[in-house]
Amino acid sequence: MKSFLFLSLLLPASGFTLSSWAQEPIQVIEPVSIKNAAKVELGKKLFFEPRLSKSGIISCNSCHNLASSGTDNLPTSIGHGWAEGPINSPTVFNAGYNLAQFWDGRAADLKEQAAGPIVAEKEMASSHDIVVKTLAGIPQYRAEFMAVYGAGNINIDKVTDAIAAFEDTLVTPNSDFDLWLKGDGEALSAQQIRGYQTFKEIGCIACHNGPAVGGNSYQKMGVVKPYLTSNSSLGRYQVTSRAADKHVFKVPTLRNIELTAPYFHDGAVWELSEAVNVMASIQLGKTLTARQTSDIVAFLKSLTGERPQIVLPLLPPSPDMMFKGADEVRLADE
Repeated sequence: MKSFLFLSLLLPASGFTLSSWAQEPIQVIEPVSIKNAAKVELGKKLFFEPRLSKSGIISCNSCHNLASSGTDNLPTSIGHGWAEGPINSPTVFNAGYNLAQFWDGRAADLKEQAAGPIVAEKEMASSHDIVVKTLAGIPQYRAEFMAVYGAGNINIDKVTDAIAAFEDTLVTPNSDFDLWLKGDGEALSAQQIRGYQTFKEIGCIACHNGPAVGGNSYQKMGVVKPYLTSNSSLGRYQVTSRAADKHVFKVPTLRNIELTAPYFHDGAVWELSEAVNVMASIQLGKTLTARQTSDIVAFLKSLTGERPQIVLPLLPPSPDMMFKGADEVRLADE
């Protein structure tokens, strides 16, 4: 192991290439390649579209804020009528690498996930029928859907497909760790390299691997010791009804982890060092030294990549009749 550490510091001088790192358990996040720009642009509008919600003020971006870390940095999100959600909002950055969506994996992919919050009472609290009618009543959206999907009515399948196409572009490449994997030995400090070695040696890598450094398996929260929480979520059990799946959750990505506090499904921990120590204890039965914790945190910070530069879309206005209807409802309430 020491010889590997020594060699890793010398690799750039020997012309090391990405293929030399094929056996590493973490892979590089590559920049996105957009194949259908019109669909992605439509999906971006819908991602920022508050008219997908009952109140007309909540959008996908409300809980997955692209201006910060792809999440809302709250223990649990705030939804319709100031309702507090049941679980921490995971980052949307690099979500396309997940084996499934949501902490409990109840959605198979980004498209299926996009349909859920629209109808969730504590989130957007609308219905798919209302959303489709709202979008179909806006001429610019009708034109954009036709340009992307051809003739035919707007439906929820097209809405969620477009949102998923946009979310698939939200990757964060070129982290210092990625540059190091590609052969730039100066991209990481000695402490970060040491932290990566510790991360592997104590067993974190068993769950946190692959391009997203997680997101590709389910694990019980509290393998060695119980995780004490007031959060009522039972994880995969709510999907499978199998007793063995109680408190089993999708392993979260560690990409950009320094930006996505608070941590865990209950959002109970705000300090990254504390999160590292808790996981080492309850998952691995390890008590880390202060130096080990500091080294691992330093390594985790090297996973912060380039967040996509998003130009806010110009959302189309609602037609006059929609505004008139809203005014009539307001006056009736008065």
